[in-house]
Amino acid sequence: MTAPLSVDGPFYDELEAGQVLPAQPAVTIDAGMAAVYQSIMGERLPLALDDRLSAAVTGRHTRVASPGLALSLTIGQSTVATRRVIANLFYRDVRLHRQLHLGESLRTVVTVTALADAAARPDRGLRGKVLLGMTTTADDEVVASYERCALLPVRGDRLPGHADELPLVEETLTLDGYEPSVPDWSQDRLPPSAPWAVGEVRTDPMRDRIESAGALVRLTHNQAMAHRDPGASPYERVLVYGGHVVGLAQASLSRLCDGLATVIGWHSCDHAAPAFEGDVVELSHELVAEQRLDGGGALRAYRVVARRAGDDPVELLTWVPVVLVGPLAP
Repeated sequence: MTAPLSVDGPFYDELEAGQVLPAQPAVTIDAGMAAVYQSIMGERLPLALDDRLSAAVTGRHTRVASPGLALSLTIGQSTVATRRVIANLFYRDVRLHRQLHLGESLRTVVTVTALADAAARPDRGLRGKVLLGMTTTADDEVVASYERCALLPVRGDRLPGHADELPLVEETLTLDGYEPSVPDWSQDRLPPSAPWAVGEVRTDPMRDRIESAGALVRLTHNQAMAHRDPGASPYERVLVYGGHVVGLAQASLSRLCDGLATVIGWHSCDHAAPAFEGDVVELSHELVAEQRLDGGGALRAYRVVARRAGDDPVELLTWVPVVLVGPLAP
């Protein structure tokens, strides 16, 4: 079924499992969009920066789009369901089934897959958790899919009584399931990757400041009111879109991980605390799994923790990306 479009919602009690929401307009990833994203995040992902290297590795004349930008665009399109969001709680099983290039147009379909009332508290309005399933296509080909869970307010004066089970993170991360998403690239043309022992944690000495949060929200067509309007935020300030912190985390990983080629997916991403414009973010990266590939490169999974810096650091998110890296040393 298709829900009617409401510019001031939907609210939690207006949704039901199986509901398909009206799609936002498709968007084409172009060089201008990539440049703006790069100016906000400052990542150094070689294939997203270098036309000649991208062509040599991929065999395509158009440059690889940053997976951070591509996923932020699909998440922005998914906010047709979360204009009234109070908080984004987590992402699960985020897959880029193939890598995207500049010039491709993305369209995302959003389906409500589960609903669960949140515990009522006298100091807060009624609210509930909604699990959303996203499928993104380019040229009618599925290029990305994932789930995310958002906390939404209730429009009415009572909870509807939903109690669906919400997914947990799989405790064991296996890289085999990500191999089908490894692009058919000339891995030997990728920059080499330096050793990084499984279990080793590296802290980025370069902390970063959250800036241009509103610009990122508008660039990615994110419709969540809490990211634009202080009056719609559950806090006294505009709530920063969680993908902004993920983008800074990806940029940090691109500095610390030599030979990082691209991101294949996210095993999980959990938001522990809100972030705000001006926050200084510090990041640590732990390699949790590695699997060599026949082409010479390898898949790696990292556990990335972002914290708001200060006398009493606050954990903002834990992100577990699966990435492709270039040829490893023997």
